[in-house]
Amino acid sequence: MKGLAQTGSKVNFGNFGLKATTGGWVTSRQIESARRALTHYTQKGGRIWIRIFPDKPITKKPAETRMGSGKGDVFDYVAVVRPGRILFEMAGVEKTLVLKAMKMAGAKLALRTIVCEK
Repeated sequence: MKGLAQTGSKVNFGNFGLKATTGGWVTSRQIESARRALTHYTQKGGRIWIRIFPDKPITKKPAETRMGSGKGDVFDYVAVVRPGRILFEMAGVEKTLVLKAMKMAGAKLALRTIVCEK
């Protein structure tokens, strides 16, 4: 995950975006948790776009398994995120509400994030 994000680094659909400042993996559970925080805090107002998709499978072997016997089963799916990537976008909500909602959604992720404007 070297370097900065080339694609998906600008706010395209909404007026405000949640941008990653550090790189890492974001699991499908974290994405869903952040999405729920956004919709709950905005009282289902406005529009939300999710700009990342967990398409990388992560495998894990069961606990107390001996070495060998092949690769483990698929444990979870993650999205690979580089610094500068826009994770979520919002429109149709006032700025103060968006800032609080995005801050709460950023707390659900395993990355450091900032709120950026178009």
